[in-house]
Amino acid sequence: MSVFADLVGHLADLLNPLFGASAAAAAIVLFTALVRLLVHPLSRASARGQKARTALQPKIAELRRKHAKNPERLQKAVLELHAEEKVSPLSGCLPSLFQLPAFFVLYHLFSNSSIGGARNELLDHQLLAAPLGGRWSDALAGDGLVGGAGLVYLGLFALVAVVAGFNYVRAKRMPLPATGGQDVPGVGALTKVMPFMSFFTLVTVAVVPLAAALYVVTSSTWSAVERAVLYK
Repeated sequence: MSVFADLVGHLADLLNPLFGASAAAAAIVLFTALVRLLVHPLSRASARGQKARTALQPKIAELRRKHAKNPERLQKAVLELHAEEKVSPLSGCLPSLFQLPAFFVLYHLFSNSSIGGARNELLDHQLLAAPLGGRWSDALAGDGLVGGAGLVYLGLFALVAVVAGFNYVRAKRMPLPATGGQDVPGVGALTKVMPFMSFFTLVTVAVVPLAAALYVVTSSTWSAVERAVLYK
């Protein structure tokens, strides 16, 4: 944990001439961008997999006709088809899964008062008037909804809402039945939920430390732009 604390601290020192008191917040944004760059090859592979799954749709449609009266056999046949074509119906989840460790590291870094037995100096940093270790509830209990910290959160909520709306529109225009839809166990439910997933980010931003919220907001924005480019 202290290694990541040192990394964020060094990045903050480098960015201090440009961002001053908000240098640590800028360091978190940069850290998130570095993580996303590392995960980008998986995102590209996921996009290729999505196109491959789309190409399988005629064969899946034929399987539906062939096994219309036997749902269990249909599911098995679709899974076998994906295996034969070396296409994973859930490969699109990998980029998100590989980002989770970075999110939890930031969550713990800004939730603990000490790191490695020493005082956690990262908690002294702020984004404008909002402490990076604070939460929305702290902002509301302090200066209220439109206080200094409250306005920072309102700005983040607005950004998340814009990104979520953009993702929702794209998801509705590009539905996920290319994964195999209801023919692959669990994917049918995922298909219905996916257009709304981005809006759940609002809840995450509201309850986690601001540093972790910055990671989520930056990563969500990156994902929206990345998907717009890869899936155009």
